[in-house]
Amino acid sequence: MLWDTHMHSQFSGDSHTPQEDMIAAAKQKNLKGICFTDHLDIDYPDEPETFLLDLPNYVSSVEAMQEKYKEILPVRLGIELGLQPHLAGIHADILSQYPFDFVIGSSHVMHGVDPYYPAYWENHSEEEGYREYFESILENIAAFDGFDVYGHIDYVVRYGPNKNANYSYQKYADIIDEILKALIIKGKGIEINTGGFKYGLGHPNPAEDIIKRYHELGGEIITIGADAHQPEHVAFDFEKVPSILKEAGFTHYTVFKNRKPEFILIP
Repeated sequence: MLWDTHMHSQFSGDSHTPQEDMIAAAKQKNLKGICFTDHLDIDYPDEPETFLLDLPNYVSSVEAMQEKYKEILPVRLGIELGLQPHLAGIHADILSQYPFDFVIGSSHVMHGVDPYYPAYWENHSEEEGYREYFESILENIAAFDGFDVYGHIDYVVRYGPNKNANYSYQKYADIIDEILKALIIKGKGIEINTGGFKYGLGHPNPAEDIIKRYHELGGEIITIGADAHQPEHVAFDFEKVPSILKEAGFTHYTVFKNRKPEFILIP
């Protein structure tokens, strides 16, 4: 009976799944509620049109789902912004125009490159690539704080040459702590993204040690999402989430409505 507040539909450039199919999967898995967070990545390298979101139709579609399923399943309107410092003003303008419940700020593109593509790793060692990714997060937080949580903080390890085989919080603790402190100072949260399990990491994004460290530093806002792009990945490995959160020191998780956090006790 958890909420899945990070999922994508046919409006995201990397999904073709109708929203109703994602809702059907959420109902089948007895979720307490969901939030659509389709991608908007402006100025995406090489393929700038790929992650442009048809905002008017996306918003109206989610609102139609909210009305249709209001007696069955809460459906909230979110967005996942691909942050880059030079987009701060554009993002602020967009958020002022639409009634989002929830905004994830994520780093996909750093310094003009997405580490999803092998070309990034041709010019970086694994450690250099990971550290530059974390540095780009700090740059984004300094430039823009219009989001509610920062998405999959260690997304980069999904695509590194050895994924997370040589990666740990401790290895990058200096800069990860800077990120977490900056988020806490600004009243922002993080997410536990179970997509890491789907990608074979054996851990969520971010890893458990980072979730625990966020709590130790005073962080309170933590949302849950599977980062699903297909129905079969809705609530992926959610059975692992309560124990991960409790072991990190949390008694609750967070959902957002009208950009305001609601705290729900972990079952």
